[in-house]
Amino acid sequence: MTENTRYEVVVVGGGAAGLSAALVLGRSRRRTLVVDAGEPRNAPSAHMQGYLSRDGMSPAGFLAVGREEIARYGVELVRDRVVDVTREGDFTAVLASGRTVRARQLVIATGLKDELPPVPGLAERFGRDVVHCPYCHGWEVRDLPTGVLATSPLSVHQALMVTQWSKDVRLFLHEVSESELTDQDLRRLATAGVTVVPGEVAGLVTADDRLTGVRLADGTVHDREVLYAAPRAVPNNDLLIRLGAELRETPFGSYPVIDERGLTTVPGLWTAGNASGFAEQVINAASRGYRAGAAINADLLMADLDDSAP
Repeated sequence: MTENTRYEVVVVGGGAAGLSAALVLGRSRRRTLVVDAGEPRNAPSAHMQGYLSRDGMSPAGFLAVGREEIARYGVELVRDRVVDVTREGDFTAVLASGRTVRARQLVIATGLKDELPPVPGLAERFGRDVVHCPYCHGWEVRDLPTGVLATSPLSVHQALMVTQWSKDVRLFLHEVSESELTDQDLRRLATAGVTVVPGEVAGLVTADDRLTGVRLADGTVHDREVLYAAPRAVPNNDLLIRLGAELRETPFGSYPVIDERGLTTVPGLWTAGNASGFAEQVINAASRGYRAGAAINADLLMADLDDSAP
């Protein structure tokens, strides 16, 4: 199919950020299309937390409700992937299905991918008893024997934070050497009661489909029921790069330079959610999407008025 359809706004990504932007745009009577590849970052999790009125809701249920809401306002949603995008006046997006769509404004809400440390058994349990965020999962695993897998010296901060939810915490240094920990790190870990465990983690121990321990390369097993592991964030920023958006380097990947509304350095190109930054939880992503949607509507309105002025 080579249909070439013009919208006022195309939103790439149907997660919390993209749906929120689309909801505002639909309610603003803007012809809007959402292109959703169906790969939400939080898909491995059975529930999401910290979203007022939606605490404990499943990510899939949340997105299903969001899709129903945008449909009420005439927003179109297609399950497809944008494989190329260019700009000559309008933005032109080519979809994997072969369809081509054009838009006056474009929102990139494609999120990011989590690359887990290559520890055997880790990926299979991610989102269950292998977790990454205490604000997302800490309450549900409170007071359990907990481990933190060090992937960099920054993991010290994660281990210290986790002590708010459990007083039985062990920091497995894994590939981080003890010499990389500062004196302040060691003082804080000792004060918080965190046990520092040197040595490489070789795998996980499970029984009855639950985590029971962490096994080191020397064969030692530490009884643990929860393991925090920080993934490496890989932003889905290919489309932003294709359009020439300026990026900034962070310890968590390359993210676009944006203003407070989500506008990139390319006129008419916006971003929201984890495509704009590493630490956007679901509620933050929805807020960012809302802000971008409102700003886009205002920009379109003012541009039309200026073009129509005598």
